[in-house]
Amino acid sequence: MQVSCLFLFWVHLFLLNFAFPSLSHPLLTPNNITLYGDAFFRNNGISLTQETTCLPSSSPANIGRALYAYPFRFLDLKNKTTASFSCRFSFSIIPNPLCPFGDGIVFLITSNADAFSFSNGYIGLPQRDLNSQDSFFAVEFDTSFNPSVGDINGNHIGIDVNTVVSFASVDVVSKGVDLKSGKKITAWIEYRDSAKLIQIWVSYSSTKPPSPALVAQIDLATQFKEYMHVGFSASNGQGSAMHTVDRWRFKTFRTYRPSVNPIDAIEEGYCFMCSPEDSSTNSPQIYRPHKRSFKMGNMAVALGCLTISVVFVIAIIAVICFFAVRKKRGVGRRGKRIQTRVQMNNVPTRLSLAEIKSATMGFHRNRIVGEGASAVVYKGSLPSAGAVAVKRFDQSNKECGRNPFTTEFATMMGCLKHKNLVQIQGWCCEGSELILVYEYLPNGSLDKLLHKNSDSVIFLSWSLRLNIVLGVASALTYLHEECARQIIHRDVKTCNIMLDDEFNAKLGDFGLAEVYEHSCASREATIPAGTIGYLAPEYVYCGVPTVKTDVYSFGVVVLEVATGKRPVAEDGTVLVDWVWDLWVRRKLIEAADCSLSGRYDVLEMERMLKVGLCCVHPNHEKRPTVKEAARILRGETSLPLLPSMRPTVTIRSNLLADSEDILNIGGDHSPSGDDAGWLTPKSHFSKA
Repeated sequence: MQVSCLFLFWVHLFLLNFAFPSLSHPLLTPNNITLYGDAFFRNNGISLTQETTCLPSSSPANIGRALYAYPFRFLDLKNKTTASFSCRFSFSIIPNPLCPFGDGIVFLITSNADAFSFSNGYIGLPQRDLNSQDSFFAVEFDTSFNPSVGDINGNHIGIDVNTVVSFASVDVVSKGVDLKSGKKITAWIEYRDSAKLIQIWVSYSSTKPPSPALVAQIDLATQFKEYMHVGFSASNGQGSAMHTVDRWRFKTFRTYRPSVNPIDAIEEGYCFMCSPEDSSTNSPQIYRPHKRSFKMGNMAVALGCLTISVVFVIAIIAVICFFAVRKKRGVGRRGKRIQTRVQMNNVPTRLSLAEIKSATMGFHRNRIVGEGASAVVYKGSLPSAGAVAVKRFDQSNKECGRNPFTTEFATMMGCLKHKNLVQIQGWCCEGSELILVYEYLPNGSLDKLLHKNSDSVIFLSWSLRLNIVLGVASALTYLHEECARQIIHRDVKTCNIMLDDEFNAKLGDFGLAEVYEHSCASREATIPAGTIGYLAPEYVYCGVPTVKTDVYSFGVVVLEVATGKRPVAEDGTVLVDWVWDLWVRRKLIEAADCSLSGRYDVLEMERMLKVGLCCVHPNHEKRPTVKEAARILRGETSLPLLPSMRPTVTIRSNLLADSEDILNIGGDHSPSGDDAGWLTPKSHFSKA
């Protein structure tokens, strides 16, 4: 009996991964779907939770899960390849009007089908401990707001890997879909292993939108076991809602044909739950192949050959599997564990609060290496990573209504792998503590060395300064043009530029970052956030961040490095205004840092100062991209042409709705008084 079951299992796996296109399955039945918890079959679909009365705080969460009965093969250990996959499903979250919403629903790929968490807000996902060998990947459609796990709001999509803290998330309402509407929603989830890219679309219709709602880079080869279970999970927590799934297609595939768009391969997948519109007839088939025209004689021959081929293949597989099973039993459990274990390389890990406290001597003040508006940074030491920088967030501090921890965590866990970006190594979300752990950079911030804010006797030579500026340019070029999603840093300044042991620049602190799709044409105005002296005038008065606002901040950094002066001096002198004045008086070289004592290349110094002025041009359309600025700095293209007089530009405020004032920025029409160069109300920003 055991041999027969194993035989059927291996035949199923063969057909599932290498089947002919005409493979079909029966409609949703207990034969191919396994239900857990409160899930039940309902109208040819699944209800993962049951509508209940509002649960008292002491009641366990109402949790349900539905997984396909057989695991999918995601890793080929012999050939060291990872499967890509595509998935489409329709779901509804139907609320109980008398109760708050439940936790939400997730699409789940897990190595352990029996691992659950009964904590509210966990949506039934596994709650792993540090010693767990299990792994999971999930896309959550979250309808509850739980700040302790980094939720951005109570209506978002998030991507989770081995933790309920999403490393990438998006407000789904901003994408035109409300998870709490009670309407049927269709979701598409696609992973391309060749690009290490996950993409997610959502829509009320069955037509996939042109642009994904969420995109993130991740290498699932480091997360998946050889075989993983696939399905859905949902929970109600302290609320109540019906979480239903009524249509589902899923497909894994090994390689792409260049002539075929891999995204379209979803239409070739196996459909485990279908409505009549998915099939050309009412026959209970899960998948129907593309229609083809055959003459009756050819069809008979084809069917006969196909039948013989299938029988022959199954017979061979039966023999192979019989001996393989016997051999596998002889190897034992130890061999199986060695074969299927996949190490997590280069992936930040979750740390316990006890580990963090041990690393920082209980957050001892002597360990503090930096303090900001939203966090304190400690130097720590972990056995697995050596020296680290531990960033402890103040949850009571929110800038412009956002949680800096959530923003920074989601951004850093997305796609930020670049030599000139500070690399995250771990995080801790335990109790009231929100902590990120980064690589430790021994030479500290550029601000401290440039302005002698510490006891360090290190002198930044001209060659080091030029290399630092080029490193920052490389980081910003990556964020603006090369990352899967465009990232606007919004807080480029010298104290957020860290230096490693060889004085290479690494840009950090993404607590104010904004993430956009590259195709995004319009962006909403917000209250400007950042640091005085680094903010572009159009951003201050219009409130819309763009790559050119980062270019302006970069230009201020360039001038700061070349001159050794702060963006706003203690006497109120504004660096940008001062350098423009020297340019107008044909004395630009006098802006060079006097501490260099003339030990610099005059042509390189002039080039850097001109690049800085070009980047802080009052008219954002006249500014170069950071990539173009870097080429000028390296002497790969001609110097920018600057006007003989400081240019002016007219800006109308988008934020001050009741004001009709038009502001003239630059030239002789600049705002007068002590705040002329600040270009922003002092009370909104920090000078730090």
